[in-house]
Amino acid sequence: MGCFLEVGLFPNRPHPKACPCGNVRLSPPHLPSLSRTLGPLFCLPALEPQSINWQVTSNRQAHRTDRFSGQQLTVRRGQPFSFSMNLNRSLDSGDSLGFIASTGPYPSESARTKAVFPLSSGISRGGWSAQLVSNKDNVLTISISSPANAPIGWYTLSTQISSQGNDFVQKLGTFILLFNPWDGVFMSNHAEREEYVQEDAGIIYVGSTNRMGMVGWNFGQFEEGILDICLSILDHSLNFRRDPATDVARRSDPKYVGRVLSAMVNGNDDNGVISGNWSGSYTGGRDPRNWNGSVEILKEWKRSGFRPVRYGQCWVFAGTLNTVLRSFGIPSRVVTNFNSAHDTDRNLSVDVYYDAYGRPMDKGSDSVWNFHVWNEGWFVRTDLGPSYSGWQVLDATPQERSQGVFQCGPASVTAVREGDVNLDFDMPFVFAEVNADRITWIHDVRNNTQKQNSTDTRSIGRYISTKAVGSNSRMDITEKYKYPEGSSQERQVFEKALGKLKPRMAFGATSARHLEGGGREPSISGKFKVTGILEVGKEVNMALILKNLTSDMKTVTVNMTAWTIVYNGTLVHEVWKDSVTISLDPEEEIKHPVKITYAQYEKYLKADNMIRTTAVCQVSDEAEVVVERDIILDNPSLTLEVLDQARVQQPVNVQMLFSNPLDEPVKDCVLMVEGSGLLLGSLRIDVPTLRPKERSRVRFEILPTRSGTKQLLADFSCNKFPAIKAMLSIDVAE
Repeated sequence: MGCFLEVGLFPNRPHPKACPCGNVRLSPPHLPSLSRTLGPLFCLPALEPQSINWQVTSNRQAHRTDRFSGQQLTVRRGQPFSFSMNLNRSLDSGDSLGFIASTGPYPSESARTKAVFPLSSGISRGGWSAQLVSNKDNVLTISISSPANAPIGWYTLSTQISSQGNDFVQKLGTFILLFNPWDGVFMSNHAEREEYVQEDAGIIYVGSTNRMGMVGWNFGQFEEGILDICLSILDHSLNFRRDPATDVARRSDPKYVGRVLSAMVNGNDDNGVISGNWSGSYTGGRDPRNWNGSVEILKEWKRSGFRPVRYGQCWVFAGTLNTVLRSFGIPSRVVTNFNSAHDTDRNLSVDVYYDAYGRPMDKGSDSVWNFHVWNEGWFVRTDLGPSYSGWQVLDATPQERSQGVFQCGPASVTAVREGDVNLDFDMPFVFAEVNADRITWIHDVRNNTQKQNSTDTRSIGRYISTKAVGSNSRMDITEKYKYPEGSSQERQVFEKALGKLKPRMAFGATSARHLEGGGREPSISGKFKVTGILEVGKEVNMALILKNLTSDMKTVTVNMTAWTIVYNGTLVHEVWKDSVTISLDPEEEIKHPVKITYAQYEKYLKADNMIRTTAVCQVSDEAEVVVERDIILDNPSLTLEVLDQARVQQPVNVQMLFSNPLDEPVKDCVLMVEGSGLLLGSLRIDVPTLRPKERSRVRFEILPTRSGTKQLLADFSCNKFPAIKAMLSIDVAE
């Protein structure tokens, strides 16, 4: 209500400036004509917002954020959003209205974490602006535009009102601002944007070069609470704790955000999200193979008071980082590199050691992983120039420190291909992962010496893989990282990369290369060949095939071992060994059988199901020939079947089928199921003990919440099979 002020007899005398109520001013344009000498004058109240309609549904649809659960206003930068404001009275010519958008604990205009801007009738270019769209019946519809380079994160929007001589600021509410892959600066291909930003499930490739496998992963970036947890990751980083004002200001740059996240998704240094463990023993946490996706991990991190979740390995770090990147609007994908080098001394070579008995040795810090998984984020590299924009490697697996912290990237994929290892960030490490030379050494334990045995320039960085756009097929992107192995361009790039590194390091690697083939060519060749089926619970049958390459008779002493390993090469336990002396006639080829029983490997096999067999073959007065083969044993199959037509908000029955292949019971059986859009959270089902050869049939119910093709993921674990995976695509109708 207005208040009334008694007006005196002299209309030409200046009017009082303040109403007795104390909160408004009078100004002549608001006075009614005084047709009588005495009468009440209505004093206008100060302009005040009464209610706000954020138009959440239409804004979220326009900004392609409508898949996020909840009703929080979530918008993308560089794109206007609208809201309506109900005022206590109509906007008058004496009123002025402005807005303040701010983010972070110390918002500042100089740092571009705070913007103050007026309500105008025109469209502003570049900065924050507010445009009056309509003004009707005390309701203003306003369009807010943010700059295309604004920091992402939680924002507070306030209105700044000047009315009747009073100035005041009133908070209107909060919203989340994300990167905008649709603004033309980012990727232009519609199908790729849908895959790399909007797809909430995917496939991660695992295994080895001769036995590639895949696991499904639930990214779940749109699940309830996940975006909020992802944003809180930034607020727990070392950078934020040291200097929150600068950190928040730098969140405008996807390059910076990606690097911070590569540090924060691992728990080293900063109480980040996941604690890594490659020991083969996962007491006190979950075997990394048992995770089906990122949602449970991120929720557990928050639930535990932001303490690292135990445990993860590379695909777990990559799957989780992918969730965070996509939730922020950075196009991203999960990439697997087979035969991935871990070069610790920046000399672009990895040294692998064996003793004379054929045992692989944990000597030196270099290693070759059967596979390694990282992420690529797609963004512009303003710091390097346009030719280096596009896909950038980000790796959250804690391997080596970078600037004192376990973080890696963003390393431009184009720069990796061209050998530009002098550029930011972590280029020598990423280049070596895909293109190092592998040097084999034989260690003599009697006198503690080692000699170089061979150099392999081709085996590192094979079948670099990611899920294809719009399908579940594998896309090979090796040519994006390097020129074809054996080509002159690939060797030229390698030499260029060596030349850009420190001379003393380059010398060590170059001299190693010049030793390649420096001795006599070996007179024999060897390889392991699988001769039976590779299944957990069955005997492993292989053959060592030796061939005499000369026209002379040769006597070969062979020392063989087999170890269970973790996929990154960590040795678990020696499960078999054998020594034999074989005579080879001129140009003869023989097959020596290798048998490893289930009883020998059963207790020591880890969830990777990997066994490394090695043979060191010695002809007198010649260099040893080292033969190595990693084999992966198949788990029994786990089958998922949908029993009904899947429709939104209608319960659907699903069936899991599993047969115990062993001649002994399996117990402690647990089925874990999850899938974004199909289940809220995850489902845990305890499965009864299975007798030898018994078949289990478990039925459970899911409730789809979104239409389209959704991915259901299952993990079955028991005392004999730590992680059996199944994946099922379900088409959900409206």
